Amino acid sequence: MRNKRGILRKKFSIIPRKFSKIQHKIMRGKLKVKKPLRLDYEYKSEKVSKLINYIMYDGKKSVAERIIHDMLDIIKEKAKVKNPVEILELALSNTAPNMEVRSRRVGGANYQVPVEVRPARRNALSMKWIIEAARSKKGAPIASKLADEIIAASKNEGESVKKRENTHKMAEANKAFAHFAW
Repeated sequence: MRNKRGILRKKFSIIPRKFSKIQHKIMRGKLKVKKPLRLDYEYKSEKVSKLINYIMYDGKKSVAERIIHDMLDIIKEKAKVKNPVEILELALSNTAPNMEVRSRRVGGANYQVPVEVRPARRNALSMKWIIEAARSKKGAPIASKLADEIIAASKNEGESVKKRENTHKMAEANKAFAHFAW
């Protein structure tokens, strides 16, 4: 259809509809395709290989693998179990947070809004907190410090469990601002 000046215009037979927020977020960009993680060669566990990647510095994977395998051997000795990966998984589930607070700016004020933690982020936070707690201790090799922290976390003790409890307390204290969640 042409207007008065003779310029061609598009003619819509129907009015273009507005997108909902969910559709808009999906259309904003392509979803990332995550590369599959290679399982650890000794324990055949995805969580062990993820922990190796978190402990690794400067791309030195073989050093990180040695640390984690030594740590799992120490756990096997101290806890007197056949499969130390079970204790590792128990420790990760004990330190994984269900709720956390995120900062939200509303009307010029910042509010700490409690939100539920996604499963992938739960595992990531859990591993980071365990590693952080082990690195903060002094006077022993990192493998033994990690083993001690994981054994403590499997018994619901230790710094990483305290960190989870503090995160839950913060979320509970800021429950009044839950209506700001997005």
